[in-house]
Amino acid sequence: MGSEMSISDRMPAGTFGSSPPRLESHAKVTGRAEYTHNVQLRNMLHGKIFRSSIAHGRIRHIDVTAAQAMPGVHRVFTGADVCKLVPSPYYGPAFHDQPILALEKVRYVGEAVAVVLADDPHTAEQAVQLIAADYEELPAVFDEVEAVTSATFVHDELKPAKTFADLKHLAGRSNTNVIVEFKLDRGDVTKAWAAADRVFEHTFRTPMVAHMALEPLVSLAEMNGSTLTIHTASQMPSFVRIELARLLGWPESRVRVKVLHLGGGFAAKTYIKLEAIVALSTLLANRPVRIAATMEEQAYVIASHGTTCRIKSGVSKEGRIIGRQCDVWWNCGAYADVGPRISQKSGFTSAGPYDIENVQIRSRGVYTNLPLCTGRRGFGVPNLSWAYENHTDIIARELGADPLEFRRRNLLREGKEQATGTVMPDDSIALVLDRLAERMNWSAAFERGQGVMRHGRGIAIGFKAVIAPTTSVATITINADGSCVLNMSTVDMGQGSDTVMAQIAGEVLGISAQSIKVSHPDTDLTPYDMGTVGSRSTFHMGNAVKLAAEDARSKIEALAREIGLTKGSNYPWSELFQRRYGMQAGNIVGTGTFIPPYAAPSSESGHSTNVTPYWMVGGTGVEVEVDSETGRVRITKLITVADCGALVNPRIAETQLSGAAIMSIGYALFEKMDYDGGQLTNASLADYNIPGMQDVPIDLVSVFVEGDQRGGPFGAKGLGESGTFGVAPAVANAIHDAIGVRLTVLPMAAESVLRGLHEQQGRRWGAK
Repeated sequence: MGSEMSISDRMPAGTFGSSPPRLESHAKVTGRAEYTHNVQLRNMLHGKIFRSSIAHGRIRHIDVTAAQAMPGVHRVFTGADVCKLVPSPYYGPAFHDQPILALEKVRYVGEAVAVVLADDPHTAEQAVQLIAADYEELPAVFDEVEAVTSATFVHDELKPAKTFADLKHLAGRSNTNVIVEFKLDRGDVTKAWAAADRVFEHTFRTPMVAHMALEPLVSLAEMNGSTLTIHTASQMPSFVRIELARLLGWPESRVRVKVLHLGGGFAAKTYIKLEAIVALSTLLANRPVRIAATMEEQAYVIASHGTTCRIKSGVSKEGRIIGRQCDVWWNCGAYADVGPRISQKSGFTSAGPYDIENVQIRSRGVYTNLPLCTGRRGFGVPNLSWAYENHTDIIARELGADPLEFRRRNLLREGKEQATGTVMPDDSIALVLDRLAERMNWSAAFERGQGVMRHGRGIAIGFKAVIAPTTSVATITINADGSCVLNMSTVDMGQGSDTVMAQIAGEVLGISAQSIKVSHPDTDLTPYDMGTVGSRSTFHMGNAVKLAAEDARSKIEALAREIGLTKGSNYPWSELFQRRYGMQAGNIVGTGTFIPPYAAPSSESGHSTNVTPYWMVGGTGVEVEVDSETGRVRITKLITVADCGALVNPRIAETQLSGAAIMSIGYALFEKMDYDGGQLTNASLADYNIPGMQDVPIDLVSVFVEGDQRGGPFGAKGLGESGTFGVAPAVANAIHDAIGVRLTVLPMAAESVLRGLHEQQGRRWGAK
């Protein structure tokens, strides 16, 4: 196909803004798509992990004798064995606090203590049951607010990793569970309280929830000569290589990380998860090793942050929010992972998308004796919007104001400074709210009903800063036959990134997306990318791909001039190579590197003139039906509106937005990881509910507004998380609209609704 394409006077490919079939669609529907779970290595051992049964304790003794003696078992090893190869076996993106296997102490139920390597996974699993561990149990702390003042310390010493440029100010400390405290001060909230006509204060909580990607964590390792090759289901192959090389004290060139398609990620597959254990396993066993978590096991060892958010607002007689104070506590679990970055990056948006002169924010990431937490779709913003959009609705209703008009009066608009001092570059928040009002037909009368079944409607909006500073690199190779290959380390985990990047490249080169081959991430072949996280890929990698395509195009034009052809010539690319080299030979490589401008917030004031390359903005409107006898809530209409900049692929964008909204239904109504003394009691899909088809509203609509996204590739930006911001608070606001019950703790299960109704009617819960 590439051999039929010429360098100039091409007809526009029409690829940008259209919806061509996804590049991997045929492979997926025919069952031929490659996933890490399908990888088989010659002479491979299977690993299973023995995990702690207590939340906090010193390790007295680990007896692996019976497990080691079991037929079919090749090797059993513990943290002591790891230390023989790696003297300091601690890793983590923000803090080097997590050991490859537990050393001296265990810090949560489910922590990896020992590994069995056997000929097959069933033998390994049986052998794990033969391991016995003796612990000196210690007091444990599970609540994020209590942990701040608790005398029980999860870690004796805090060890910042200095990985992230925006967290390099962090210093090591002792005798604390507070990993990081982000402070932001704008104006004077004390004066705002004195000047306010009304002051409102509320506390909101969210639980830890599971990611529940349908492909559980899996990693394999093998030695190829002096190179350690990791096959893994990861969203961050470049980081995995860097961190493993650092752990082993090797050059990066000796570590190779390969990633195929992912069966979902939602940030559960970021940074290091199983990769360090599988790497050390293969070095200790001197054979390839595969370790795959079950769905239940995955839920024991990775979660997303629970939060407590206390929010206080002062409002003037004119209905303007003149002051807002936010105290946020993030439950990071036993190890920091990316919690410090979420505490800062999302923490500074906790006052909401509003123009408020006086703001005080304290956002704290806190250690507890629960499984480590990482980001989940939305990177903490759904936790915060649950608080500020509930709170904002309460204020509007108590003031007798229309909730939509109250928001409109207080919106952060183009040219105004967000609390950090970063100027809003466009009016996309207002665009989203206006479109939401239009699609909800908000000004029309709404029938709420009088009988058992009550009806209500609610809205919510939110915004998010993209992860920064980060780097993306791409290369595009034009082969001698005119074919084209795009190399990048962005991971396609179902979001359609391969197709979108091919469309961006095709727009520059004047060829179709289908004519471009996109390589799977392979750190020996594909260049660096920070990671496929935080909806950053379309903007960051999209810009790198665009630059690479422009570089390739300029080199093609230079080659044409070199052999005496003008730009208007109509020669296919393959003929250019033939005429230059006398045969089918050579290639052209275009390279693009993108690092957006960024100014780190002050560690003292939290101020920054450029805290994010762009804002993600989303809003949700819902209509609900509430059964006042059972408390059951059914969403009958769900409209999601998001600013997408310029649409690259409308069909992919629509599925991203609707998928985010459906995922958020679970977060709103029934998802919660239930812990009893640190032990997770609902780890399986039989007990942990995620949305099914019967939970999806019949009236499910995704709507886009195209804000002026300066700096994006052809004006585009990411939106995969924008549909998560507003669902839970919009449902809470609709429930209140229907029955007058205000819920402040997620999830809004039927029992919570019914309990609220009983309290509203002055009845004791459970009384007949």
